[in-house]
Amino acid sequence: MPRALLPIVISLLSYGFWLSDAFRGIAAGVSIFLFGMLSLEQGFKAFTGGVLERILQKTTDTSWKSFGFGFLSATLMQSSGLVSVITVSFLSAGLLDLVAGIGIIFGSNLGTTTGAWLIAGLGLKVNIATYAMPLLVFGVLCIFQNGKQLKGIGYILTGLGFLLLGIHYMKDSFEHVESTINLAHYSMSGIKGLLIYTVIGIIATVIMQSSHATLLLTITAVSVHQITYNNALALVIGANIGTTVTAIIASLGANIQGKRLAGSHLLINLCTGIIVLIFVKQFSMAVDIISAHLGISVADPTLKLAIFHSLFNAVGIVIFFPLINQQVLLLEKIFTEKRPTTFMPKYLDLSAMDFPETVVESVRLESIHLYENALHIILRTFGLDEHDLQQNDSLAQRLKHTGDAIEYDIDAAYEQRIKGLYSAIIAFISQAGFSWQMTQSAKLSWLREANKHVVEAIKDTKHLQKNWSRFRLSSNQATADEYHKIAYQIALHIKNIETFRHELESNELPLLSLDTLKASIKNDDLQMNRAIETLIREQKITPETGSSLINDSAYMRSIKKNLLKAAETLFLYGNNGATGVEHQLALNETEINDVIHSVDKR
Repeated sequence: MPRALLPIVISLLSYGFWLSDAFRGIAAGVSIFLFGMLSLEQGFKAFTGGVLERILQKTTDTSWKSFGFGFLSATLMQSSGLVSVITVSFLSAGLLDLVAGIGIIFGSNLGTTTGAWLIAGLGLKVNIATYAMPLLVFGVLCIFQNGKQLKGIGYILTGLGFLLLGIHYMKDSFEHVESTINLAHYSMSGIKGLLIYTVIGIIATVIMQSSHATLLLTITAVSVHQITYNNALALVIGANIGTTVTAIIASLGANIQGKRLAGSHLLINLCTGIIVLIFVKQFSMAVDIISAHLGISVADPTLKLAIFHSLFNAVGIVIFFPLINQQVLLLEKIFTEKRPTTFMPKYLDLSAMDFPETVVESVRLESIHLYENALHIILRTFGLDEHDLQQNDSLAQRLKHTGDAIEYDIDAAYEQRIKGLYSAIIAFISQAGFSWQMTQSAKLSWLREANKHVVEAIKDTKHLQKNWSRFRLSSNQATADEYHKIAYQIALHIKNIETFRHELESNELPLLSLDTLKASIKNDDLQMNRAIETLIREQKITPETGSSLINDSAYMRSIKKNLLKAAETLFLYGNNGATGVEHQLALNETEINDVIHSVDKR
């Protein structure tokens, strides 16, 4: 609820409490119901430490699978708002694409209609307060246990108990309202009534942040004839439009993809609501026909409302689900991504903080973003770019034709491409305090180190650039050749890492490539130093030039080691399918040294 509305709402509630005892009961019922929903959400969040994320990644690779995930999760959680928040955070973290996110929204729209069936079919037919008591007792008992899963189960049980108790209080209070005031006297017919009660439904849902609460109010009111059936239809339409506010609020701190998803949710529900308002008589007739086939009495407006809620959401799916790709194109035109002068985080989203695995994946993807910017800077320092790595021409030949004057401003590039991203990643990791999630904490620690290696590689490149720019065009051919060799080895190392990365993403097992890269760093350093010693001994270069080459060779080794360590964390150990066997089989430092010495003796 916007803070500006809070004093107004408090004043209205206080006046209502003074005016009517029944109003107090209704307000208490709504409050208990909403608190139950919060407890239910808290309970399901206890199971998002990896399980929900893995299920989502496996069940959202097609639009229909995404739809099924949205329907099932909204049915179980009884909160389309929570599903929207989770989807926005996953989309912002890069775990989903926009098509999958929209599919989930469609599914959750239909899944949330099961709440109306539970309220109308069960909540108002039996004394559900008797079922609420044991749920609350067992739920509180579980909450006081130490295990995270037990606490989660406890919150779910107490949430269900409070939901049932809230329904009971509201039903009982509305029955008492009938003896004091008849709200049906304020009913409105025709188009005017439809529009006004639709707006009331939107406002009520925005204030309570729950379409379920609005539906509960509507169904219980219509069950005791406090509002007319036609006005109740309009309230249901308004609740369906108002529920999009939750996703909109969640998207305020999200990236452009999260905003596009919230826009899609609003577009779908708003257009569906307009269509239903235009053809409300036809929908009402269809509800009567379906009710007759299901054996539902014409005089039972509560179940007819449940049918209406499901029917118009189903119609919205039939009309708009085939147009998902067109929606994506439209949303990309409406929500355009501005190119900033400095590179901003793409995947860090504060709404992901409630989901540990999502936080880890957000940081990993943002770290890859930082890594790719670092490669751009390192390659540009030597007059190359990413496309040169994909060419069939020899890198050595391309280095010789990079132009006469290469003065790439590493400091400016660092400020533009690295500094902001690196700071944002470190700040984001610092906010994610998962003391109870040791696995995620360890992963974040590794990612922090990977980012540190990336930054160190750029600093080493800056140190190397001074002599590279000075000696690469030296009149002493031996000196120029050695500096071209340094640049070539760095570029070749980057190319090999990228090959390793693409093989891994293709579900291959490039283990030997990784060990070969580790061994080549030491071997290349040994060969480089021997070549420098030979050149000094043969007086082809001066000892002063030789000492500069030795220092710059050390920078080369450091750049290669830092890039490989970062890549190992980001691409090998960050891959869910490549964290166990590869780690055990990869050669350690001692084994790599043994391999180098054995090759050297030959």
